[in-house]
Amino acid sequence: MIAQPLARVARSNSHAPLFHANVLEDSEIPGAVAAAFDPAAIRAQFPVLAQKVNGHDLVFLDSAATVQRPLGVIQAISDYYLKDNANPSTTTHTLARRSAEIYAEARRTVARFVNAKAPEEIVWTHGTTEAINLVAASWGGANIHAGDEIILTIAEHYSNLVPWQLLSQRTGARLRFVDVTDDGHLKLDHLKSLLSRRTKLMAFTQVSNVTGVIFPAREICDLAHGAGALAFVDGAQSVPHLPIDVQELGCDFFAFSGHKIMGPMGTGVLWARRELLDAMPPYQSGSIMVHSVDVNSVPTHFAEAGLKFSAGTPNVAGAVGLAAAIKFLDSLGREEQRKNDEQLTAHALKRLREVKGLKILGPTTTADRISVFSFAMENHRASDVLSALDAEGIAVRGGDLAALPLLKRLGVEEAVRASLYVYTTVEEVDLLAETLQRISRAS
Repeated sequence: MIAQPLARVARSNSHAPLFHANVLEDSEIPGAVAAAFDPAAIRAQFPVLAQKVNGHDLVFLDSAATVQRPLGVIQAISDYYLKDNANPSTTTHTLARRSAEIYAEARRTVARFVNAKAPEEIVWTHGTTEAINLVAASWGGANIHAGDEIILTIAEHYSNLVPWQLLSQRTGARLRFVDVTDDGHLKLDHLKSLLSRRTKLMAFTQVSNVTGVIFPAREICDLAHGAGALAFVDGAQSVPHLPIDVQELGCDFFAFSGHKIMGPMGTGVLWARRELLDAMPPYQSGSIMVHSVDVNSVPTHFAEAGLKFSAGTPNVAGAVGLAAAIKFLDSLGREEQRKNDEQLTAHALKRLREVKGLKILGPTTTADRISVFSFAMENHRASDVLSALDAEGIAVRGGDLAALPLLKRLGVEEAVRASLYVYTTVEEVDLLAETLQRISRAS
């Protein structure tokens, strides 16, 4: 079902029932909505959408940068601080034990979400960016040497480019880049030609933050493994839109950000195979990640697997919020969400193609893509388009989109990006297209 018109739901003031964040069982879905994909019920969970910006109803089309938070997530974080806050410990007072169990349950929730073999394969991070830096510093520092090669794609976000650039500078390794077609699809034949015995890692985004193209992750991972390399998947843009099973993907590392799936900012996840985590040296050090310390020797007994990478007091409230966001997202039905996304994508592509002088970057069909649309407008700078849209209460993103190499490959150096999510309506898409038409006619 395509999302219903904004006018019918945007001003809804209904609130989700409050819930206790203590230990969220699978059946306890914060702010749960009806079993069928119901955009009106979904929108009612997001109070931020029911406001005016510059005298207009807010139209939030910047969800690839960050999504809005439902009431259930906000309440989960609040409940933790109201009732359960303590530095987690399994051996001290009641609140500390309660906090430790809440934190552990959040890790289990994330493990189930990506189908990890065990919760110990989950590493908490500040987001996708830190997860990539962690692997580059820890695994990369131990395994990448002069003459080795790391393969990326030309479509990478800076977060999955700059850490590998710095690693190559430190080690003398070489970066190689897989090209894309004119509409943004990965050239698999080019990847095959780049893979060699020197390849140690293939790091790639599962979904482009510019074109919305879904890359064939399983095939890419299989090709990397066939050359003896490991595969790192940047899931920042895929997790919000696609069901994820790291075992089915066949990757070695997978990272995503909490704030892109309705969780708190400053939260994220690195998943890695247990044997890799056990072999990787610590990324940061301090309390929690060691079991014993002696002043006369370097600690020799680190915490196991992913727990090794959690130095210092943890962000328990962030983990609680992320777990609540996952439960909310799962309650919508991932398959139903995907169908709605595809229908919105088809409608948006149709409307954007009607705008005179607008060039869509990437495919203009719905196959193998999500509802992210970057475009350039003839005779209009991206900043001017952003300002004109913002004046109408329409929030989009623009500039180099932290992916300048891809923009240059597609023939531009800046673009405007509109990105949709579970709360986006057909009417919002129509309003975007109509406003862009007015901007085009005014040139």
